[in-house]
Amino acid sequence: MSDDYNTPPLTLVALVESLLFVADEPVPVAQLATALNVTPREVESALVELAQAGNAPGRGLRLQRAKDRVQLTTAPAAADYVERFLGLESIQRLSHPALETLAIVAYQQPVTRPHIEAVRGVNCDGVMKSLLSKGLIEESGRTEGPGRPILYCTTPAFLQHFGLSSLADLPQLNLDAKGESAPPLGGDTEDSAPAESPIDPSEPEPPAAPTLEESHAP
Repeated sequence: MSDDYNTPPLTLVALVESLLFVADEPVPVAQLATALNVTPREVESALVELAQAGNAPGRGLRLQRAKDRVQLTTAPAAADYVERFLGLESIQRLSHPALETLAIVAYQQPVTRPHIEAVRGVNCDGVMKSLLSKGLIEESGRTEGPGRPILYCTTPAFLQHFGLSSLADLPQLNLDAKGESAPPLGGDTEDSAPAESPIDPSEPEPPAAPTLEESHAP
């Protein structure tokens, strides 16, 4: 007798959830559609249902999305327990300069390093290298301007680090009475920050950086 005798067929939502559960990295929507022999639109519909279920109170998994790639991650509230179970050391909190730089990339991506330095008023080479090594930002091409500087954007690891399902979940800019954003927030800044040096103050200064809150979710 078959093991699945009298077992109702799985819904598309359940099948999508199963594939994402076994995937060890974000999966393109098109790849899910091909594997399940359905259209990308049908997968998108299933993802909406899956996201709604994951956002329900008390759920341990949630759907995370970066552009056309999706994955299942543990809920931010479970981070400490997951780290303890896996024997992992707690992730160090990002430094104030790193949070400020990361906020600029998150809200204005894709963005170049010269633009970030113009906003912050300091050289950001060391901080950028640190964020790249942590996998929180990545190169996303080059501009067509003089010198063709590299463009940077955030990664799926950034979403996971801050407990976000997608970039659409970024908090609204916290503006003061002058219309400028408040400095980044992040609690303790245990992670050492590379030394920063001021840049030419004559450079034009775009709007200040927005704020971000850290929320570690393996």
